[in-house]
Amino acid sequence: MFGPGDLTLDKFLDGRLMVAQPRHGYRAAMDPVLLGAACPARPGESVLELGCGAGVASLCLGWRVPDLALTGLELQPAYAQLARDNAARNGIALQVVEGDLAQMPAGLRAQSFDHVIANPPYFAAGGGTASTDPGREIAQREATPLALWVQQGLRRLRPGGWITLIQNADRLPDLLAGLAQGGDKAGGSISVLPITPRAGRPAGRVLVQARKGGRGPFRLLAPLVLHSAPDHAADAEDLTDIAQSVLRRGGNLRISN
Repeated sequence: MFGPGDLTLDKFLDGRLMVAQPRHGYRAAMDPVLLGAACPARPGESVLELGCGAGVASLCLGWRVPDLALTGLELQPAYAQLARDNAARNGIALQVVEGDLAQMPAGLRAQSFDHVIANPPYFAAGGGTASTDPGREIAQREATPLALWVQQGLRRLRPGGWITLIQNADRLPDLLAGLAQGGDKAGGSISVLPITPRAGRPAGRVLVQARKGGRGPFRLLAPLVLHSAPDHAADAEDLTDIAQSVLRRGGNLRISN
């Protein structure tokens, strides 16, 4: 487990949430905030986050939408406890289950949810340079195939439920392939939102949303542009209006119809 000296207390949504994170392990940035903003949950519904880490995506969602039944699944016990502590610190109810999504805990196998959200590891197994921090390495490098993340998410959804994922743009074909599996229980009515740092730049991330058993047309949306200036300036805040609404004020990021 993390000791007090191993953690920093960080502001999310302009301080509306205060989240403890490891100084040297996996640290959440804007991706889980975007994920929480994109989930179309409504009060009274249930949400499962696969790989919840310190809980940022679920807590951002819980801050925006009241009266949700939030559950997180986390492989690493230290991060699972950190998510519980962060939920208590912010007064948001979040049940955190320790376990491996490849071998779904029995208690979760017995449940179905209105929504599943996930921010799977971005880096494929065997590629790039490994992190010197074990927790960060587990969080960022794929051990469980991406298609299995998608399939396990779909299995935990009730019919007509929604799955929302954020991932590197170059993994979009893998996400779509995973959503296509499962016959009439596959993910349909798919919407893809590319996320680009600046206008005219390639998308670095994609938000993908699908409905279990959905039959609507595939939708490729106009990109979400995060910064308004053409180039980075270290001493200036240049978030676009929509990025400020989502990242600073906890606004909704609508993807599907």
